[in-house]
Amino acid sequence: MFRKLMIAGASLAMLAAASPSIAAAPCRDAHGKFVKCATKPAAPAKATRCKDAKGKFVKCGTTGAKPA
Repeated sequence: MFRKLMIAGASLAMLAAASPSIAAAPCRDAHGKFVKCATKPAAPAKATRCKDAKGKFVKCGTTGAKPA
């Protein structure tokens, strides 16, 4: 019983140690050649919001509105 538990624990430890190297593998194309990995697409730019002199949100085209 103890022997089987030790074997199972050792196999889980080896699997956990191998996981980061699998995730960091270089990218390959359909033919198996190494290619540059694609990066994550950039996040869309946030819409500009404007505030008036009192600090309330207003449309950016109104008089006295400044970007927040």
